[in-house]
Amino acid sequence: MEEVYRIVVDEGEGFLEEKRSKFLSVVFAVENEEEALQRINQIRKKHWDARHHVFAYVIGERDEIVRASDDGEPSGTGGKPVLDVLKGAGLHNACLVVTRYFGGTLLGTGGLIRAYGGAAKDAVENAGISEKMKGIMAETVVEYTDLGKLEYLLRENQVTTLDTGYTDKVELTLLIPAKDESRIRELLTEESGGRITLGEGMEVAYIETKNGPKVL
Repeated sequence: MEEVYRIVVDEGEGFLEEKRSKFLSVVFAVENEEEALQRINQIRKKHWDARHHVFAYVIGERDEIVRASDDGEPSGTGGKPVLDVLKGAGLHNACLVVTRYFGGTLLGTGGLIRAYGGAAKDAVENAGISEKMKGIMAETVVEYTDLGKLEYLLRENQVTTLDTGYTDKVELTLLIPAKDESRIRELLTEESGGRITLGEGMEVAYIETKNGPKVL
């Protein structure tokens, strides 16, 4: 995966009204295309009396799957502006659906583009978005006499301790940003005179929350 990319952690809803046409929008996280299509169909059933369900989604760490649908609107007036909002926000593994209840007045090409884009943007602004990062989870075992030095080094280098076990020694599970792994390994070894070393790391993904990093 990329070092850092943005994801939806709490779906967001939006709303826009233009000449009595109502545009209801929602953005949410998806892991694959099947999940995206299933949720789109659920929205179609929920709003069965709406005229259009425009959508767009981007799936994959490098946007391997990208799709947008105008769902009966003039070509390029619905799916593209919705997709542009997703890409503009830098979101990955996300789907955005805008449902339109027709108000009886045609909006024209420019009006549709602005309405669909505006409703899509409102949903994204109301969503909980976080950066998904690549990390390394590794363990170290230290003597009690080295614990203070280790805690200081971890704190100064923004390394998170996920778990601590106390026996005859102290066992710690650390979460290290992937880009810093080599530097942190060398630093701990050098600063402790070789007494502190890290075990083999496991690649994980994590996000930052108000309570600290959360491994996904």
